[in-house]
Amino acid sequence: MTTAAPPAAVVRYEPRGAALELFRERQSEVFIAGPAGTGKSLACLFRVHLTALHNPDARFLIFRKTAVSLGSTTLVTWDKKVAADALARGIVTWFGGSAREAPGYRYSNGAKVDVAGMDKPEKIMSAEYDMVFGDEATELTLNDWESVGTRLRNGRLSWQQQMGACNPSAPTHWIKQRCDRGAARMLVSRHVDNPAYVDADGTPTQVGAAYFAKLDALTGVRKLRLKDGIWAAAEGLIYDQFDEAVHIVDPFEIPYDWPRWITVDFGFTNPFVMQWWAEDPDGRLFLYREIYHSRRLVEDHARTARALMVYPSGAWKEPKPRAVICDHDAEDRATLEKHLKLRTVAARKSVRAGIQAVGSRMKTAGDGKPRIFIMRNVLVERDQELDEARKPACTQEEITGYVWATKPGGTSPEAPVKQDDHGMDGMRYVVAHRDLAPPRKRVAVRSISPR
Repeated sequence: MTTAAPPAAVVRYEPRGAALELFRERQSEVFIAGPAGTGKSLACLFRVHLTALHNPDARFLIFRKTAVSLGSTTLVTWDKKVAADALARGIVTWFGGSAREAPGYRYSNGAKVDVAGMDKPEKIMSAEYDMVFGDEATELTLNDWESVGTRLRNGRLSWQQQMGACNPSAPTHWIKQRCDRGAARMLVSRHVDNPAYVDADGTPTQVGAAYFAKLDALTGVRKLRLKDGIWAAAEGLIYDQFDEAVHIVDPFEIPYDWPRWITVDFGFTNPFVMQWWAEDPDGRLFLYREIYHSRRLVEDHARTARALMVYPSGAWKEPKPRAVICDHDAEDRATLEKHLKLRTVAARKSVRAGIQAVGSRMKTAGDGKPRIFIMRNVLVERDQELDEARKPACTQEEITGYVWATKPGGTSPEAPVKQDDHGMDGMRYVVAHRDLAPPRKRVAVRSISPR
């Protein structure tokens, strides 16, 4: 009895511009950078796949900062748009990993494409590769990049290559600096390079026109980076000390005895933000969980939050927060207290003093570390409406667009721009609660008349 081969999938790919340059590039380190939606990751994935098909026993790696982000984004593109035909015909099969080997894709010619996150690098750091690809490379630290680079020594190709794909970040980012000094090559990708969005004659496709309209709605530094492809720092950036490679850390199991704090910034049309903070014995603060969602009632958020902390029996899954620090809306606070079943305290809302306190925590202390961190992947649920509107969808995404306004007709900063600052308010609340002394109570002095 014979079994019919699975039907072949039809895959067409037309590399243009920077994507076409990438296929000709032989430099040991190369980044393809540009606005969102230019096909950067797709080009790198096709380069890995086609090279694997034509080079028996060669070994490749696809990686991101975390394994979760790799599986939910990059590998979806790989399975659906890049290797679909080969997977359907059995030329490529999935290997789930073992005690000795990383998971990945196995080719009938003996080639292997491993996949991994840098949050769990043990197996890949003992392997050897011919070509590696780091997606969303701005999330990686320089140490991540250089560590993976030491694994390029398999020798099955006449040239070994490390590729990265990314949207632009700040001009001080290590990727930009590395390319500027010639240690790596940067290929600049543009929207005309993506056949899905722009026809060969330069006319946007129907899908492309809709996508470009969303990019046009962006503002400030996000528009400069994601639409225009510029390595830009926001003018008047408030937290210019912020560095993703320093202040964003991998999740870890928080010791039970670390104090916990919750901050809340109310919203409905604008996002409702609830942040969970843990404090280590040295006073450092870690944002480890976050609700950041629009168009839901306070009582619904409260029920979700309580379920995350308390078992149905009423026993606590984690330490009870020492304070729930809230925006001053009395009605929303009352609703939150009723359904969260915790008392709240009003936040100290001195904006300038709070910003200065947060800025002080972001600076590197004497031990070489800052005193405030955000863990990766802290969101309880991502708000798809915010993503579709190209707005920040978590506290981390607000920081690089949080800027000073200026006085009318002047240049001196007066206050932050009141836009996309909901997580920034919550961060300021917890730092003010921990670092700023409460205002002294005024004592009324009665005058005493002589008898």
